[in-house]
Amino acid sequence: MSQVEALIEESIDVDATPERVWSLVTDLPRMARWSPQVVRTVVRGGGPVQLGTRAVNVNRKGLLVWPTRSKVVRFEPHRDFAFRIKDNFTIWSFTLEATGAGTRVVQRREAPDGTSPISDTLVRRVLGGQEGFQAELRAGMQRTLRGIKADAEA
Repeated sequence: MSQVEALIEESIDVDATPERVWSLVTDLPRMARWSPQVVRTVVRGGGPVQLGTRAVNVNRKGLLVWPTRSKVVRFEPHRDFAFRIKDNFTIWSFTLEATGAGTRVVQRREAPDGTSPISDTLVRRVLGGQEGFQAELRAGMQRTLRGIKADAEA
């Protein structure tokens, strides 16, 4: 039985407007700058990111490299942005909430129904198991949020 957490969530407060933060989190190719796992993201069609936009992502952990395909499934400007990873059934999102001093940014990895059988197998056999891999995802989310904060406040 899979030990996939249904929700992994991290947040950070940023001294910038939701509009400024939005411009960063919806710039999918920029994700490689902040995420320790994302090597590159290519937006298919090259147009602006919007609801339905598809992308191809290249991820890496050590010497292991793997592609994933994503589709934007929520796009509420300056508030909610989410994309579903076709290959493992997870949804990654950024929720923005205006605060008195700026914006609270919440990043989530949702897997309400677990992940795909192939993803479960690869995580178990190649990526060190769910517990360790999910701890790495959480640490990666914290690093990503710190990067977004630094760029938004620059």
